Amino acid sequence: MAHCNLCEREVNHTSKHHLLPKSRGGKHTETTDLCQPCHKTIHKTFKNKILAKFYTDIETLRKSPELETYLSWIKKRNVEKLKF
Repeated sequence: MAHCNLCEREVNHTSKHHLLPKSRGGKHTETTDLCQPCHKTIHKTFKNKILAKFYTDIETLRKSPELETYLSWIKKRNVEKLKF
């Protein structure tokens, strides 16, 4: 099992999310483990320019108004059965 650092769920798989997008100079910077639904949602919600300027740590992402409804919803779901 793995742990998603955004929704804080235990999941089967995670992927590395660059807290500073690679396209904005973050190729060799800090990453965090995210489940696939969370990773996709972040990139659907924010452009890399916005991520680089305002959301370079997991706590700030977790507190973002744009993700508040999503996080409330996903925490109640079995993320492994969701199709994104």
